[in-house]
Amino acid sequence: MATPSYQSKTAKFTMIGIVFLYFTVFIILPIGGMFAGAFAKGLPAFWRELTRPEAVHAISLTFIITAIVTVLNAVFGTVLAILLVRHHFPGAALLKGIVDLPFAVSPVIAGFMLILLYGPKGLLGVFFDAWGIKIVYALPGMILATLFVTLPFVVKEVSLVLQEIGTEQEQAATILGAGPWRTFWRITLPGIRWGLLYGITLTVARSLGEFGAVLVVSGNIINRTQTATMDIYQAYSDYNELGSYAVAALLAIISFAILFSLELIKKKKEAASNGN
Repeated sequence: MATPSYQSKTAKFTMIGIVFLYFTVFIILPIGGMFAGAFAKGLPAFWRELTRPEAVHAISLTFIITAIVTVLNAVFGTVLAILLVRHHFPGAALLKGIVDLPFAVSPVIAGFMLILLYGPKGLLGVFFDAWGIKIVYALPGMILATLFVTLPFVVKEVSLVLQEIGTEQEQAATILGAGPWRTFWRITLPGIRWGLLYGITLTVARSLGEFGAVLVVSGNIINRTQTATMDIYQAYSDYNELGSYAVAALLAIISFAILFSLELIKKKKEAASNGN
C-alpha cells in the first residue's frame, strides 16, 4: 500500500508534468514556431520585413496610440480610483460597474458601440462632423477604443493599493495643515506608486496587442489606420508569412520585456505592502 508521502509526491510531479505539458503545447511551441518563422530567412530578411513602409507606419501608429492611452489612463485612472475608494457618492456602484464593463463586453462589440455613437450618423458623430472632426476610421476613434478596453487596469491596481495603505497618513497630513494637492504628492502618490506602475504596465501590454475594438473603428486602412496587430493579420492574409512573423516577433519581444517589468514591479509592490 502506498504511503501518504509517496502519494503526495506522485500527485505533485503529476501536476508539474501537466503544467509543463500545457505550457509546452500552448505557449512554448507556438512562440518557438513564430520566432523560427521570423528568422527562417535570416536577420536581413527579418529586418527587411520590419522596415516595410506599411509595417513601419503600423508599428509607429501602435506606439503613438499606446503612449496616449497610457498617459490618459495613468491620470484619469488614478483620479477615478481615488474617487471610488476615498469618497462615497450617489452612483458609485454604477461607476464601479462601468469600470468592470470591458471585462464583460467583447472588444468587437465595444468597437461597434463606438461606431453607433461616433459614426457619421451617430448621436455624437453628427456633432463632430459638423465641426470637421473625424472620430471613427481615424486616430481619435482608435484611441477611444483602446481606452475602453484598458480602462480597468490602472483603476483596479491603484484601488487595491489605496485600500491596503488606508487613510491614516493622509489624515495625519491634513491635521498638520497640508492641503489636498500637497497630501497627494507627498503621501498618496508615493504610497500607490507600485500599483500605478503595475497598472500602467498592464495598460501598455493590452494596448500593444489590441485587435478587435480597434479593427472595427479603424477600418483597417493600410498606411492610415492600420496598427501592428492588423498588419500581422493583413500580411498573413496576403500570404506574406515572413512579414507577419516578423512583426509578431517584435511584439513578442516587447511583451517579454513587459512581462519581466511586471515581475519586478510586482516584487516591489509586495515589498512596499509588507513594509506598510
